[in-house]
Amino acid sequence: MHTGILATSAVVGLFGATLSPQSPATIENPPADKIVIEVATVNGSGCPKGTAEVAVSPDNTAFTVTYSRYLARVGGTSDPTDYRKNCQLSLVVYVPSGFTYAVASADYRGYASLQPGATSEQKASYYFQGSPDTAARSHPFKGPQDDNWQVTDKTDWGQLVWAPCGARRNFNINTELRVNAGTSDPKKTSFMTMDSTDGDINTVYRLAWKQCPKP
Repeated sequence: MHTGILATSAVVGLFGATLSPQSPATIENPPADKIVIEVATVNGSGCPKGTAEVAVSPDNTAFTVTYSRYLARVGGTSDPTDYRKNCQLSLVVYVPSGFTYAVASADYRGYASLQPGATSEQKASYYFQGSPDTAARSHPFKGPQDDNWQVTDKTDWGQLVWAPCGARRNFNINTELRVNAGTSDPKKTSFMTMDSTDGDINTVYRLAWKQCPKP
């Protein structure tokens, strides 16, 4: 059994600026009505068509993205382009009338097998459609390593950026895995995945909710 490696960082940019002048006033419990999240587009070498799925938690406080073919590698028989994989998700979020949401945190998990001298990096950025604000965070790893990994991007309640009330804006998530051979033996493979041995791994995004001001 492998032990997870946890890193936590404060997110700014998307989570640290005001998106809409019509800001909700109070923190609310999740709406009772069901929310629906649809994948508008999926693009990238880390998520070929049909390999990324989205599910919403029953209590409306989180959604999960499941990947099945997200792997970056170098060395051995790897192709030169295998060192970097990315995935751009554009999500359409249908929320109950009178509510808006923000993404409070995001958890990423996977597996890293890095030879001595090799390094890797996990990156993620977040933004609402039409917003100039983008949050970008990165987490480095260093070989030797042969273990599960986990990182969390998190923000304080007071710094959350909310989707504008009364307007539907796609929520975009761009993730990346990158592996560098460094001084490692080029005949040996180093890799990093955002998937598990049974073919999928969950990336969880936790939502915060507010009630919109009444017209």
